[in-house]
Amino acid sequence: MYQVVPGGAGGTITDVIPKQKHNKDTRPLVGAGVIGLVLWIAAVTAWCYYIASLRKAELLKTQLLDLNKDGYIIRNQGGSIVFRMDFRSGTLDLDSCSKEGEMLSCGHTTDRKLNFFIETVRPKDTVQCYRVRWEELVPDIPVEHAMTYKFAHWYGGAVSAIQHWPISISGQQAPKPFVTSDIYSNRNEFGGILESYWLSSNATAIKINNSVPFHLGWNDTEKTMSFQARYNDSPFKPNPGEAPCAELSYRVCVGLDVTSIHKYMVRRYFNKPNKVPAKAMFQHPIWSTWALHKTDIDQEKLLTYAANIRKYNFNCSHLELDDRYSSRYGEFEFDTTKFPNASAMFQKLKSDGFLMSLWIHPFVNYDSENFHTCVERGLFVREPTGRLPALVRWWNGIGGILDFTNPEARDWFSSQLRSLRSKYGVSSFKFDAGETNYLPWKFSTRTPIRDPSFFTRRYTEMAIPYNDRAELRSGYQSQNISCFFRPIDRDSVWGYELGLKSLIPTVLTMGILGYQFILPDMIGGNAYLNRTDGNHALPDRELYIRWLELSAFMPSMQFSVPPWEYDNEVVEIARKYTALHQSIVAPRVLELAGEVLDTGDPIIRPLWWIATGDETAYKIDSQFLIGDDLMVAPVLEPGKQERDIYLPAGSWRSYKGERFDIKEPLHLTDYPVDLDEIAYFVWV
Repeated sequence: MYQVVPGGAGGTITDVIPKQKHNKDTRPLVGAGVIGLVLWIAAVTAWCYYIASLRKAELLKTQLLDLNKDGYIIRNQGGSIVFRMDFRSGTLDLDSCSKEGEMLSCGHTTDRKLNFFIETVRPKDTVQCYRVRWEELVPDIPVEHAMTYKFAHWYGGAVSAIQHWPISISGQQAPKPFVTSDIYSNRNEFGGILESYWLSSNATAIKINNSVPFHLGWNDTEKTMSFQARYNDSPFKPNPGEAPCAELSYRVCVGLDVTSIHKYMVRRYFNKPNKVPAKAMFQHPIWSTWALHKTDIDQEKLLTYAANIRKYNFNCSHLELDDRYSSRYGEFEFDTTKFPNASAMFQKLKSDGFLMSLWIHPFVNYDSENFHTCVERGLFVREPTGRLPALVRWWNGIGGILDFTNPEARDWFSSQLRSLRSKYGVSSFKFDAGETNYLPWKFSTRTPIRDPSFFTRRYTEMAIPYNDRAELRSGYQSQNISCFFRPIDRDSVWGYELGLKSLIPTVLTMGILGYQFILPDMIGGNAYLNRTDGNHALPDRELYIRWLELSAFMPSMQFSVPPWEYDNEVVEIARKYTALHQSIVAPRVLELAGEVLDTGDPIIRPLWWIATGDETAYKIDSQFLIGDDLMVAPVLEPGKQERDIYLPAGSWRSYKGERFDIKEPLHLTDYPVDLDEIAYFVWV
C-alpha cells in the first residue's frame, strides 16, 4: 500500500479536509473496535484451521479405520475397537497423505520417502478387509508394525513345543525369522508346520503376504506381537537383481463372528487338499516300530511285532518300519546284517495282510555310498557361494541335505523311492524332517528361494505320489499335499511341553492353519528314558490309557508301544477304543474329510466354532468338537477319574445316555469318568 501526502512527490492537494482532534471520550470506542477486529480475525483463522483439520481427519478415516502418524485402529460395525497396529519403523508425515476412493496413501515419514497405503476392500456384506503395505525405498531398513493383542484371544501362527490354546505369550522376543524348525531339538523356535495367519475371538484375522521376509517377535509387557520385514541379518533373500528393500504387506479382515471370518479367510487364502487319503487310514490304526524298538529294529523283531498285532486281534492300516533299516543314512538298501532276507520278509508280511511303509528323510551322510554320487551330480544344498555342497548336522550325524529345488535331485530321490516300492512292494513312506533349521544360515539352492520355508514346501511335494498313505511332519503352504500331517514327536509326559496336554491345542492349531488330515503321533509318546514320566522304559500306564482314549477321537490312530506290553486290561481297553474309533469316529471324520476339499474347514474344531459369542468357549483347551455335533472331553490329569466339562447351549446326549437340553451353557463339575472311559456328547 501507499499513501498520498500533501506537498509530496504526488503534487499539492488543495481539497484537504482538516484533521480533527479526537475527543478523549471517543478513544475507548476506537480501542474496542481494534480489539473486536483482532478477535474477528482470530475467529476466522480458527474456523479455517478447524475446517482444515476436519478435512484432514476425514482424509485419514476410511471405512471404520482411523489412521494416525504412529499407527491405526480398526473398529467393528458396533464401533468397538477390534484391532490396533502401531508403526515401529517410522512416523508418517500426514501432510504427504492423500485419499483416492478407498485408497489412503502416504509418501513420506518424518525423515524419508516410502510407499505406504491402506486400501479398504469389502468382498461381501459381512466382511470388511484392509490391504496394508509399507514399502521402504532405501535398502536394509527393516519395517516393523506392532499388533496389540489385548483386545481378544488369538489363535494360529505355528505349532510350538509348549502349545496353548489360545496363544499364550510370555517374556520378550526380538523379531526372529518366521520359518519352519524342528521344535523337538530347538524348543524355543517356531514349529515344522506354520503359516503367517492369525485369528482372534473378536472376529478379526490377519494374513501376512507370502512374499514378505517375515520375522515375528513379541512383548508381554506391552501386549504386542511384532511383525517385521527385513533382509539384513536374515536367511530371507530379495529376488536376484533386486535391492534388499523391505516390504511389509498384509491383509486385515473383520467379520461378524470368529467362525465366519475364519471360513472366509481359509477359502480366500489357503490351499485345499485335492483328494482324501485312503479310507483305511481313518478306520484302522497305523503301527510303527519306532517307540518300541527305536534304531534296534531288525527282521526278527519286525516279524514278531506284526505277528503280535494279529495274535491280539487288532486291525492295521499299515505297518511302519522306522529308523535304521539301512546300514548308513542316505542309502536305500536294507542292512543285510539286520535284515538278512528283506525280500522274503516283505513277502511274508504281504501274505499276512500287512501293507508296509518306510521311514525316509532328506539327508545323505558323508559315510554313505551315495554321498559321493550326490556331490558329483550337484544334488545337495550348497554353501552361500554356490561352489561347494554344505555339510549339515542332524540328529543322526553329518552329511548333505538334498536340494529339492533342483529337478535332478528331486528325480534322483524319487527314483530311490520308486525302486523300494518296485523291489519290495512298499506302499508308502513316512517323510521325516524337512524343516529349514537343518539348512545352513546362509545357503544356496539351484533355484533361488526368497523364503527358506519354501524348501519345506518343496520337500512336502515329494510325498504327492504316495499321498494315499504318506505321512509328513512339516508343512508350509502345503495344505494341498493331500497327506496325513503329524505334529513333531511327543514325550511320554502329561504336560503342555510336547506332552498329552499339548495334543488338543496342537491339533486345533494345525486345523486353523488349514491342515485337516492329522495323525496325532504315537499313543503314549516316544518313551525316551529321560523324557518319560516316572523314568520307565514304557510310558506310565495311566498316561498310556488316557492317551489311547484321546487318540480314538482323532482322524487317525497310531500305535508303537503296543498295549500287550502292559496287561490284559490295557489290551481290552485298546480293543474297545479301536472298535469305537472305527464305528463312531471314522465315519464322521470321513464325511468331514470330503467336505474339506471344498471348504477347508477343520475336522477337529474348537468349542467356539458353535459358540461364537461365548467368552468361556474361547479359552477351553481340553475339549474339542468333531464337526459340529460330537463333543469330546478327555481326562488329561494324572490320578483323576472325574473332570469339569463345559457344554455349549443346545441339546446333548452323553455317552452314558444322559440328556441335556440347555438354553444356556452348562458347567458339569467333577463329572465322573472312569479310567476306561472318555466323556463324549452327541448333539441331538
